[in-house]
Amino acid sequence: MKPFSVNWDYRCPFARNAHEHVLAALADGADWDVTFVPFSLNQVHVPEGGTPVWDEPTRAPDLLALAAGVVVRDQYPDEFGRVHGALFTARHDEALDLRVPDVLSDVLDRAGVPGAKVLAEIESGGPIDLIRQAHEQAVGEWRVFGVPTFVVDGRAAFVRLMSRPEGDAALARRTIEGVVQLFDAQPDLNEFKFTTLSR
Repeated sequence: MKPFSVNWDYRCPFARNAHEHVLAALADGADWDVTFVPFSLNQVHVPEGGTPVWDEPTRAPDLLALAAGVVVRDQYPDEFGRVHGALFTARHDEALDLRVPDVLSDVLDRAGVPGAKVLAEIESGGPIDLIRQAHEQAVGEWRVFGVPTFVVDGRAAFVRLMSRPEGDAALARRTIEGVVQLFDAQPDLNEFKFTTLSR
């Protein structure tokens, strides 16, 4: 399968769904070249001409979990999958407020990385700069507006998956391979949305 990137913000349940599929397949041995890219939904909602979230000190808590994900991705790559999944779980299944440093640190500790060290790295400002660069590139090059957005061969598509893999690695693999294959199989497909869901 072609290399691809997929963005994330821990606030979004649809990002959680897509990333759980990616993580489940990778954990099961899928030989994919995946790049995980941060994207700020808070920044998307800043009015034109407003102060960007990364330049507004009062908005720093809004970027905390995303910055933690960046630190773990870059400094603890072997732990990233587990921590990434744990942060989504903490936000959406446990309803924890990841804007609170002590809460975030505890989640990181439980997932196997040193929460205090990750928070100290965030304080350096480097992870926020990386979020800004990734976000601005996504908006500038591909007009990205939300998560999860997949990028394959320089083309981007926002994808909303309604289900979670629930431990089914084969389903996870089929789901993500299907998404990536659509980039070549249906290059003119701009929107395909069921009007109702059977649930």
